[in-house]
Amino acid sequence: MTSEKFIYEVNTVTKFIQIYCDGKHADALKKDGAVLHDYKDDKGLVQTHFHLCSDCERMLRYAYARLRACPHTEKPRCHHCPHPCYEREMWVNMAKMMKYSGMKLGLTKIKKLFSFKKS
Repeated sequence: MTSEKFIYEVNTVTKFIQIYCDGKHADALKKDGAVLHDYKDDKGLVQTHFHLCSDCERMLRYAYARLRACPHTEKPRCHHCPHPCYEREMWVNMAKMMKYSGMKLGLTKIKKLFSFKKS
């Protein structure tokens, strides 16, 4: 995986987990944080910032560690990977987060489309 692809993957998973946390853990205590994009030869100069509860931050850091360790040159989607690296429980949690966030993003796009047409 190239460092550009790694940064894209980290940004994507961070966005999805942030959407999930904002929707499901709105009342939870949250803190600001960041993950460095230190992938292979990179020096970690790029960061992705987040504002998450402790459970979602733990999931993000787990996903980040798995992305860093991904052995594939062309990274497949994790649910199509022949050698999954997520523990079963974490995989189930991530799938739940991705499904929720994907639906939210899809609905947001639909809402924007319809609100644009009404104007």
